[in-house]
Amino acid sequence: MANQTTLDTDTTKPSMTAPGDGPADTTDVSEIAHSVPARPSDEALVSGTVNSVIPRAVGASREPARDETHDRIETYPHVLPNGERVTMRHNLETGKTEISEES
Repeated sequence: MANQTTLDTDTTKPSMTAPGDGPADTTDVSEIAHSVPARPSDEALVSGTVNSVIPRAVGASREPARDETHDRIETYPHVLPNGERVTMRHNLETGKTEISEES
């Protein structure tokens, strides 16, 4: 079996990775690195490796929460391929376009 690198959860210990991998590398496709402040222990400082990434919590949103109250929103009528008429909502700040709830 090939070496597998996963993200460390302890930022006080030296970073443990397979040869050739960096501290934020992972071979687990379900893991996503999340940067945190480094808090290296004496052991980590002596080894010369510092871990400052941890796995993102399971179920955590990929996109940070943001205040959309001041976003510029554009709405316009649209006809779907099946002939249904809907109102589209386009957020000019994020680029997100969706069918408006008020269709």
